[in-house]
Amino acid sequence: MCQMRTVWSKGIKQSEPKQNMKAWWMMYQRVKQRVFAVIEAERCGKVSLASKLFASVIFALIAVSIFAVFVLTFDLPVGVQKFFAQVECGSVVIFSAEYLVRLWTADLLYPALPHWRARIRYIRSGLALIDLVSILPYFIPYVLPVNLLGLRSLRLFRLLRILKMRRYTDSLTSITSVLKQKSYQLLVSMSLVSVLLLIASLLMYHLENGAQPDKFVNAFSGFWWAVVTLTTVGYGDIYPITVGGRLLGAMIAILGIGMVAIPTSILSAGFVEGLSKRSKAESKSNVESDGIPINQKELEKLLREIVRDELRKHEAEKDIRKESI
Repeated sequence: MCQMRTVWSKGIKQSEPKQNMKAWWMMYQRVKQRVFAVIEAERCGKVSLASKLFASVIFALIAVSIFAVFVLTFDLPVGVQKFFAQVECGSVVIFSAEYLVRLWTADLLYPALPHWRARIRYIRSGLALIDLVSILPYFIPYVLPVNLLGLRSLRLFRLLRILKMRRYTDSLTSITSVLKQKSYQLLVSMSLVSVLLLIASLLMYHLENGAQPDKFVNAFSGFWWAVVTLTTVGYGDIYPITVGGRLLGAMIAILGIGMVAIPTSILSAGFVEGLSKRSKAESKSNVESDGIPINQKELEKLLREIVRDELRKHEAEKDIRKESI
């Protein structure tokens, strides 16, 4: 009997660590899911106050860091430069923490993949590469010997942080979705424009090289003229002077209006389709859980009120009859 008690007590002592580990693991998963719900509120379908606050803070840091890139190009007092340097350091720390947290919760973003594959897939994603490249210029000088000119050029990568705003603004999200949806049409139109540019540059080079060899030195000079003319910019640094060149220039200028209008019309049509889809989605969201539209529901309420009034009148008439009897 004593032996049975000792074995049972040993079993309890052995099971307690397992239960503690299981409790800690469950708590760890809950914290992970809550963090994921904050940083990926749209994917979870629940926009909480914490997620809104997180998005607002990151958006504000992106705006301030981009503003600092432009402001630091001016001759500023030392105190102002130190202030913006501290802002840059703080924003890099927060962006680095955000990148690590997103990498930590990548298995929840791709639940069908194993943990390590989910993290590799996240690292290779477009937004993750933007996040990484935007913070690397701050850490590279501490790891690799970089001269001052190379350091200044690396700092330009901080401008990629503006692409991080795509996560936190509906407008940039709609722009990227339109570009993805109309990518094939845009590729066809840009291919047509490229062919026209190539033909125009070669023709203009052969027509103008003899008259002004200092301007149309090679086909690239003709390509520069074709780009400027086709986009209707017209810098005036290079232009045809022969009759054939001017006739070709007039044709290219007229065709340029239509060629530029093609991708513009494709994008505008994509935006119109996106707005119509969003309006339809908003109208569907106004439908209540029982599937009855709001207008029909209001009509039913009105009918119920009419029926109640009629029943009250009928009961009042009954009471009057009883009193008269």
